[in-house]
Amino acid sequence: MGTMQIRDVPDATERTLKARAEREGKSLTAYVRDLLNEEAATPTLDEVMARIAADEPVPYDPDFVRETMREGRR
Repeated sequence: MGTMQIRDVPDATERTLKARAEREGKSLTAYVRDLLNEEAATPTLDEVMARIAADEPVPYDPDFVRETMREGRR
């Protein structure tokens, strides 16, 4: 597991994060680690768009769509 050190964090930011960590019953380290893990697990918009672009196209048949919609309305 890697180690990170973050410098030049504004005092107000540190106080806010410490208070939030305390409310969740966590250390500041655990709280920030959870934030980083959540951020890393969430794909960016560019990553999502790249995945969509890499997918096989979905065949589109207008007649099939119309028939499906008609059947759904019955």
